[in-house]
Amino acid sequence: MSAFRSPPSVRHRPEVVHLWVPDYESSVGGIQTFTRFFVHAVGECLPAAHLTVFSKQDNSQPVFASRQRPVDFHCAGWWPARLRTAAFTTRLLTSALKHRPELILSTHVNFAPVAAWLKRLRPVCFAAVAHGVDVWGENRRQMDAALRQADRLLAVSQFTRQRLLDAGGFQSDKIGLLPNTVDTERFSPDSKPRHLLKRFGLKPTQPVILTVARLAGEERYKGYDQIIRALPEIRRSVPEIRYVIGGTGPDRARLERMVTELGLTEAVLFAGYIPNHELVSYYNLCDVFAMPSKGEGFGIVYLEALACGKPVLAGNKDGSVDALLNGELGVLIDPDNVVEIAAALTAMLTRRHPLAILQQPEQLRARVIAAYGYGRFVARVAEQLHELGIQTG
Repeated sequence: MSAFRSPPSVRHRPEVVHLWVPDYESSVGGIQTFTRFFVHAVGECLPAAHLTVFSKQDNSQPVFASRQRPVDFHCAGWWPARLRTAAFTTRLLTSALKHRPELILSTHVNFAPVAAWLKRLRPVCFAAVAHGVDVWGENRRQMDAALRQADRLLAVSQFTRQRLLDAGGFQSDKIGLLPNTVDTERFSPDSKPRHLLKRFGLKPTQPVILTVARLAGEERYKGYDQIIRALPEIRRSVPEIRYVIGGTGPDRARLERMVTELGLTEAVLFAGYIPNHELVSYYNLCDVFAMPSKGEGFGIVYLEALACGKPVLAGNKDGSVDALLNGELGVLIDPDNVVEIAAALTAMLTRRHPLAILQQPEQLRARVIAAYGYGRFVARVAEQLHELGIQTG
């Protein structure tokens, strides 16, 4: 039987809210981006509450924009790595016992055991966000037991939600959906940036496929191998194609050998680490953003590419399906089928794919804003707080 508690029958406004996050600004990634938006959205939904953010990895106070809700911020990143988890856990518990928050929200499930311990000491409403591999890895019995003590879980996609349900012991009505959002002020369409054309020796009319991912063995599920294998067939119809792979990691050497063995050294360009300030330029450099993943919890990169008006190809076996609205916003293919990947990318690059919206960048941007823009995200956060018995506004 699930250990979830039912939310209060009478909605109330919490005066003290704690937010537990892995990091806020110390690194760049999907969870970090989600965290920043989530903190701001909670502030908008609960304007009268005192918000305190506890970050495990940051080592300094972030700079909040003047328009953003001010919050107290505590970080543990300055602790040595070997001591950081214990120090952060101690801080979470002592602060919760001292300040007695009525609501604790965590943007990562790894903090659920701390909340479970805290619940033994005093009543507190706790909710956590489940992103993807964080909830379907191996040896998760202890973590699942802690998550069952939560008052609500928020899954970023139907795929992640179903994986939680498959784990067993979770009530379906206690797992809500809270998809990612995207910074549409930052990610917007533009012409191909001249500095990147010059950097990679590309012509403005040269077709480009882009993937942005960490190049590591555990990240191969993102499908960059499959695109490389599909390139010889794509080149039959699009001989000038260039595949730009953005990201670093220990898997790069293996990929470079694969490229050489397939005779693709001219066609594949390794961009290396992409600074955060250049990411928009890379999206605008490409003609198609492709990441045929089969283990993505959601995939915020798809939203970023769509906000730049770029056609997107993704896998049909994971959370990518949610990001592309079941194929309404992009092309979903079998990530294990290289022939299908090659055919789909060829059709997209030659503007022959039957999905009309792929050739309508303004419509792509408008649709992704309607489905996943920040305003929609805030509304979804409010909906989930209501499910916890909390009054917003």
